Amino acid sequence: MINNFLYDGWELKYFDKAFNFRNYQLELVKKFIRGKVAEVGPGNGAFLKNYLTLADQIDLFEPSENFLINLNKFKDPKVNIVNKYFKKNKDYYDTILYLDVLEHIKDDKMEIKTAFESLNKGGALVINVPAFQHLYSEFDKDVDHCRRYSKKTLKSLTTNIDFTSTKLIYFDSIGYILSIASKLITKNYLNNFDKKIKIWDSLIPLSKIIDLLTLNRFGKSLIMICIK
Repeated sequence: MINNFLYDGWELKYFDKAFNFRNYQLELVKKFIRGKVAEVGPGNGAFLKNYLTLADQIDLFEPSENFLINLNKFKDPKVNIVNKYFKKNKDYYDTILYLDVLEHIKDDKMEIKTAFESLNKGGALVINVPAFQHLYSEFDKDVDHCRRYSKKTLKSLTTNIDFTSTKLIYFDSIGYILSIASKLITKNYLNNFDKKIKIWDSLIPLSKIIDLLTLNRFGKSLIMICIK
């Protein structure tokens, strides 16, 4: 369960404009998005625009009423907005998305189990989370992140859950370097926050090159894709 039913999400107005990052994120997961899709915690629906044409049906589970006005702007008949927490819907979905959401959920292991039971056979659970607990900062605390993840800690959530395959990928090496620098140097991360996000997003093409050269050994973000 997400910690705050009225989650403010003040940071989303900045990150929703990070188009290079969102496009990179889509490149890594788009082949797993198909059929009946559930996105848990879509916020303002920034990522929905990227995969709308890939899905046949989309259920958006957004418990925070703060985002409903923006979500209701999506008039596509295949989009269904559910102002509730995600609940088990046995063997129903082909894809379930948690994009920068799981870190907000206290009982993340139970959330994974609920998602598994809601997937069709061969369905994909796609999770994007902030990587590396040593990057945990005042920003994470302010936006209600319970934790950040490594491959080991994220994969541990699938222990005793019968996925047929699991793949984990670090990405955004430049974001990792900038996060380290910000934590060591910046006294108030909110100073010129909008400008910092724009600079980071402008460097995503470079991040993609470094990720390729370093074989995705590190990054600011971590994706896990689990197939049932």
